[in-house]
Amino acid sequence: MTTRTTAELIEAALQRDPRAVARLISLVEDHDPSATSILATLFPRTGSAHVVGLTGAPGSGKSTLTDQLIRHVRSIGEEVGILAVDPSSPFTGGAILGDRIRMQDHIGDRGVYIRSMGSRGHLGGVAEATPKAIMILDAIGIPHVFVETVGVGQAEVEIVESADTTVVVVNPGWGDSVQANKAGLLEIGDIFVVNKADRDGVAEAVRDLEQMLDLGATRPWRPPVLATVATTGQGILSVWEAAQEHRAFLESTGRLIEIRSARLRQELHRAVIAEFMRRAEGTAENDRLFTLAAEVDARRLDPWTAARRLLDER
Repeated sequence: MTTRTTAELIEAALQRDPRAVARLISLVEDHDPSATSILATLFPRTGSAHVVGLTGAPGSGKSTLTDQLIRHVRSIGEEVGILAVDPSSPFTGGAILGDRIRMQDHIGDRGVYIRSMGSRGHLGGVAEATPKAIMILDAIGIPHVFVETVGVGQAEVEIVESADTTVVVVNPGWGDSVQANKAGLLEIGDIFVVNKADRDGVAEAVRDLEQMLDLGATRPWRPPVLATVATTGQGILSVWEAAQEHRAFLESTGRLIEIRSARLRQELHRAVIAEFMRRAEGTAENDRLFTLAAEVDARRLDPWTAARRLLDER
């Protein structure tokens, strides 16, 4: 089989060829030299997809909840893309859990695109390439994009920088109020889901979350606290409706434009840093970086001045 050019891959992806979409994401994820032109070509087509992030502790049932949401989206005849971020293999850097292991029932459905992404050591619950993969799915016209994060703790809350709506999934008995209040998850949630609600303690978990939201800062959007049993589909419709209500709120208040503008500024910030690093690595080929590093090691030069000199020389 002949290798397709970048332009051919983009055209095929716009026609919903899953192999082409997968290849484009891989090229971006692997920092291929063609990644910049791929993103530059697709960027003008972005800005329409509703991005929903699903995050929470390991074992909270995020994958099952995501699977049920996929079923609902397909039942109403709409397409959906899923980026499932998993821990990386220490040997290959790829996702330990593959998209053929999770959500297997949707394999072969042309209205569903599922991609597992290895975190590759990136902290925050998502992969470094997640925002770019979202952009690709958005550009090819997928209206709903779900991003399921790695199981997160208190600080891994980077999903809020990529999602329009963030769903925080917890379980009954998830911890006392002090522990929960420490979690950054409480601040980033637009919707809280107490999953596995067929277990004891669901009422207490809902009550604790409601009380902590009452004690927190006043927010223009009051996050609903919903109970689900993802294994049976109980409560899934309520989660979907809450996500749509949140998007309508963002659109009516102008917040959607604000958060997407902030997201693009953050992506620009990351791009600038990446470009600086690329140029610094280019300088390293001429031994300038090593010369400055030696000066820093000898404490004749501080790291900050060395960095400025390195960049000023480019």
